[in-house]
Amino acid sequence: MAGIKEECGVFGIYDLDGGNVVPSIYYGLTSLQHRGQESCGLAVSDTRGERGNVKFHKDLGLVSEVLRQDVVRKYSGDIGIGHVRYSTTGASVAENAQPLVLSYVKGTLALAHNGNLVNTPELKWELIQNGAIFHTTTDSEVIAFNIARERVHSKTVEEAVLKTARKIKGAYGLVVMSPRKLIAVRDPYGLKPLCLGKRGNAYVIASESCALTSVSAEFVRDIEPGEILTITKDGLKSNMELAGTKKAHCVFEYIYFARLDSTIDGVKVYDARIRGGKSLAKSYPVEADIVTGVPESGLPAAKGYSEESGIPFAFAFYKNSYIGRTFIKPTQEERESSVHLKLSVLESVVKGKRIVLVDDSIVRGTTIANLIHMLKEAGAKEVHVRISSPPFLHPCYFGTDVPSNDQLIAASHSEEEICQMIGADSLGYMQTDYLKGMAGGLPLCKACFDGKYPMDIPDYKDADFMDIVKC
Repeated sequence: MAGIKEECGVFGIYDLDGGNVVPSIYYGLTSLQHRGQESCGLAVSDTRGERGNVKFHKDLGLVSEVLRQDVVRKYSGDIGIGHVRYSTTGASVAENAQPLVLSYVKGTLALAHNGNLVNTPELKWELIQNGAIFHTTTDSEVIAFNIARERVHSKTVEEAVLKTARKIKGAYGLVVMSPRKLIAVRDPYGLKPLCLGKRGNAYVIASESCALTSVSAEFVRDIEPGEILTITKDGLKSNMELAGTKKAHCVFEYIYFARLDSTIDGVKVYDARIRGGKSLAKSYPVEADIVTGVPESGLPAAKGYSEESGIPFAFAFYKNSYIGRTFIKPTQEERESSVHLKLSVLESVVKGKRIVLVDDSIVRGTTIANLIHMLKEAGAKEVHVRISSPPFLHPCYFGTDVPSNDQLIAASHSEEEICQMIGADSLGYMQTDYLKGMAGGLPLCKACFDGKYPMDIPDYKDADFMDIVKC
């Protein structure tokens, strides 16, 4: 696990009245842009048109760059899916953009995937032995190939999806499109979010509820962990054969990834972050003049800290909204340079003040160190850092951007050492015991903090085998 793992957003829509869904895919993906800024794409089909006629467009870049107006006008259909992505280091290539579209003996299949599988090498090796040729380095292609292969021996595409879902292990929120069906699949643990909306006679699937709002769709419900939901001209059909008893929702959705106006599994993201900030104030009180947050995900936690502590909340940074999130930059050099382009300090707010600075996480420590330096250069007397997540001590295998242990500052340094290294006057992390309450009592995956993974992680030690599956 040496590098940055991907986090993505998926969107799907089927208008049973036959309306063109391409504009909705554009707006849906734009609202999910925070989940990935390296590549995006869409695939559409007209269920009344030629059988198997799936058209697609994808490339590197933001939604507004890839799905330009002149491009969008070329496509139409009443069923479609879309994807936004950022990648592992070295895999920022157009070939890895999604949706993936496969033509095979039964027709055409399109797939968009958010998450990460833990048994990709095993599945990929099996496919290679049976003659598969891979064009990408993503585990998403492994899923798509398995569905295509199972479809040959299945009566329906949803049956092939079910057979494939029984094989794959890990975290996934999938939208799968055949020329006349839209299928949503969520992993049995509920690690990745997925929800269902409705607008008139159109059904919408999205990683987050904010994408439903962007296309004027009403939130219906979350896709259940382990659910396979099929949408056809006849309506909805749910299959819960994959569902288990153990749930483990990704805590990082509530700490950082999800957009502030989203609701995931019944928990409002904004409220969760406010609760996180209040917990920090209870655990790590300090005398200060103002509380501020690192835009954007640190601001609600800072507000919660302010409400609980009684210390006034203030905006200490100006954010340039036209610069991408530093968290998802592929290289460390890009992340560091982006900090100064993205944020500037409001000197009149911080000069001569004792500041509580709230952020969502510390991974490598370079970003927060830069911000502390900027605040003190602007005249801040003290900077007390409060982090609305526990220390990252373990890698994530399910798709969150938590790299290998040698890149995690907390894995090799004590909190006192980190405090000194980043130049803070004090440092306090969220206590792990508070996470469940922050997320409204949901059962959580917090393995990146406590090392307790919800499933066994295969240990592939055969170097030759790994070289083959990475080809």
